[in-house]
Amino acid sequence: MRMTINIEKDKLAHLLNITHLKNKSEAVRITIDEYLRKEKLKKIDSLRGKLFFDKKVLEGRHDER
Repeated sequence: MRMTINIEKDKLAHLLNITHLKNKSEAVRITIDEYLRKEKLKKIDSLRGKLFFDKKVLEGRHDER
């Protein structure tokens, strides 16, 4: 999908520098992917201690087939 966005030159230059990329689109794509990955991890982390599994289910998962 094509889109026009405005990004400050200094921020884009810094992004290209830390990603070691020359392609601006690829650097922005990687940045978006990383942001989305971190948000997923936050959601998973927020579930810590809220999910409980029956021991039988966990044992059955490792049975040989």
